[in-house]
Amino acid sequence: MLRWPFERRRAGVEVRLGPLGRGIHARRAFREGDRILKFTGLLLNHDQVLALGDAQAYALQIGPDQYLDTAPPGRYTNHSCVPNAGIISDRVLIALKPIPAGEEIRFDYSTTMSEDHWTLECRCGEPDCRRLVKDFHLLPSVLQERYVERGIVQTFILHQWKQRRRRAASAAPAEPHPARQHIHGVAPYGHVRSIDP
Repeated sequence: MLRWPFERRRAGVEVRLGPLGRGIHARRAFREGDRILKFTGLLLNHDQVLALGDAQAYALQIGPDQYLDTAPPGRYTNHSCVPNAGIISDRVLIALKPIPAGEEIRFDYSTTMSEDHWTLECRCGEPDCRRLVKDFHLLPSVLQERYVERGIVQTFILHQWKQRRRRAASAAPAEPHPARQHIHGVAPYGHVRSIDP
């Protein structure tokens, strides 16, 4: 088994080769909700991330113009459209379900993306693979809601999501209240009157 010299055993993970190249694998079993690791690294802005070239794929977006140039072992956490882990508090990777020792740990990159710039052809191999990793606001609304309910969406993306929903709700025509539907008729002298059914 290939290990890298920077491997940190305290996190309960190790970097190994897997179907997608380097990835992090559980050294021990994790229960649902267990903390796996905290992402660390240098803080960068969007322009600095773009200057990284191919290495920009390792940057974790934590704000509208704020990124972490992730350090190992978190740097090698791969994407999955059906993740077994998710990020809370913008930097903490937790188990979304029981993860046995040896299993690769993956999160959905889309839960951390809102830049309208970067996409990735997905190779996760899951039956429900979306084929393209893209920004959170471009995910199906059912999936967005599932991730929001689980609390695994970056804080700034959650604020953007709520703003989009408020704008959409205010732009939508108001539905009549089902208990108070009115029948409109013309009263004498051309006045409109409402009659409850």
